[in-house]
Amino acid sequence: MAVLSNRAANRATLDRQLLLRRADLGVLDAVEHLVGLQAQAPFPPYTGLWTRLTGFRPPDLADRLLDRSVVRIALMRGTVHLVSSADCLALRPLHQDMLERVVRTAHRKPLDGLDFADLAEFGRALVEEKPRSTAELGTLLLQRWPDRDRLAMLNVIRSALPLVQLPPRAVWGRSGQTTVTTAQRWLDRPLCTDSTLDDLVRRYLAAFGPASVADAQKWSGLTRLGEVFDRIRPELITFQAENGTELFDLPDAPRPGPDPDAPVRFLPEFDNILLAYADPSRIMPPGHKAQLFTVNGIIRAALLVDGQTAGKWQINKSTLTVEPFRRLSAKDKSAIEEEGLKLLSFTEPEVAAPAVRIPDPF
Repeated sequence: MAVLSNRAANRATLDRQLLLRRADLGVLDAVEHLVGLQAQAPFPPYTGLWTRLTGFRPPDLADRLLDRSVVRIALMRGTVHLVSSADCLALRPLHQDMLERVVRTAHRKPLDGLDFADLAEFGRALVEEKPRSTAELGTLLLQRWPDRDRLAMLNVIRSALPLVQLPPRAVWGRSGQTTVTTAQRWLDRPLCTDSTLDDLVRRYLAAFGPASVADAQKWSGLTRLGEVFDRIRPELITFQAENGTELFDLPDAPRPGPDPDAPVRFLPEFDNILLAYADPSRIMPPGHKAQLFTVNGIIRAALLVDGQTAGKWQINKSTLTVEPFRRLSAKDKSAIEEEGLKLLSFTEPEVAAPAVRIPDPF
């Protein structure tokens, strides 16, 4: 079995994640290629697409939310993702058991003795009668079950039903509370009945591979995917990672080798590339995860230099501040400033004097 170096795996991932060069793709094609973008917060997907696509502008995504060709729904790892409407209907059934298992485990005590099916059907009737804000839905649930935990009941309904979050939430330049209805009601189509885990694994490899069984399980939140890899093994190729792990890949997927240069890229908060591997070392050097992942579940916006995390960043009005994790060369700083000014022109187009700050970390 051929050994695939960490750098070669990194370049393959960057290529498939549209981070080795910006892609000339439409929003819908890009979102489907990436198998969605994590969207716990409303607006990081805009930056995630800007950093991956040529000529991307906020209305390119906002209009897709408004015309219902993309939606926000809980999927992989039980977190909210921005996906195409077709993927919403295809992928949600594959994660049903996982979503329900997580909620039952997390809320076992406050929901002890409650009929989950009754709760889910009551919730379905409410959100399909008309879209409901989560605040309104919680109030109505408490009227029916006044002695139960409101948040726990909301989480049961979120896991049992394919709830989509409706615009204007996540529409650029607008704001809105979290308002939900079922995917079937919003899209006027049923969930798919022929989706397979085999196809899910193939799509994961196309967007994140080469990768291990543990990597796919980390990305999806699903278990026992080894059975899936074994089933489709004849159509895959395998490599050995530097640490000895078996990596799987699609034969025709791009693997450009270790040589291509990787440009500076600004990843948004919660970017999936940081969450897609049990062993994240191809993207995050040792020690960086602790600086990007907070104890309360926030994943900081990350800076990539030479294809790996090298700092975190944030924008405050007209200034983008980068906090490097290591000393940067003058060449790297120049590239960061150039790309950072482009990012500011995207996020803050009206600012007259944008600036990029890169304080020395040592």
